[in-house]
Amino acid sequence: MELREAIRKRRSVRRYVKGAPVSEEDLKGMLEAAMMAPSANNRRPWEFIVVESEEKKAALAAAHPYAGHLRDAALGIVVLVPGPFEETGYRFTPQDAGAAIENLMLEALDRGYGTCWCGIFPGRDRTEAIAKILATDLVPVGLVTVGRPAEEPAARGYYDEKKVRRI
Repeated sequence: MELREAIRKRRSVRRYVKGAPVSEEDLKGMLEAAMMAPSANNRRPWEFIVVESEEKKAALAAAHPYAGHLRDAALGIVVLVPGPFEETGYRFTPQDAGAAIENLMLEALDRGYGTCWCGIFPGRDRTEAIAKILATDLVPVGLVTVGRPAEEPAARGYYDEKKVRRI
C-alpha cells in the first residue's frame, strides 16, 4: 500500500472480528514501525505493553471510558514513557509516543488490521488507573486496540483550507 493511500484509508475501528488473532510476525512489524518513529534527541523513550489476556483487556476497558471495544479486539498495545517529564529531562515524550502510535497504526493497516487510538494521558485518573492495572511506574500515554476489522467506518478527516494560514 502506498503511504498516501494508507494515510487516507486509516480509520478508527471500534468493531472487531472476535477471536481473529494477530500473528507474531505482524505484531513485531507493528512494534518495529512504532520504534522507527522520530523522537526528541533520538531518546526513544517509549515502552510497549502488549495486552492479550481477556482479564487484562476487560480491566483496561473498564478503566477507560472509550475503550470498551478492546474486549473484542485481538489485543491492545499500551504505549508508555518515563515521567514526570520535566524531572526526567524528557519533556517531549508525549509527542514522541504520539509519533510511535501513528506509525504503529499505519503499519497495522498495511497488514490488514484495524486500530483505534484511545488517549490516556493527560487525564490523571485514567493514567493512574491504567498504570495500576499494568503494574508500572511509567506513564501510559495511549492505548491502541488492534484486530481484524468488522466494520469499515467512513472517512472523517478531510482537507480544510480554513485550517491553513500563510504568513
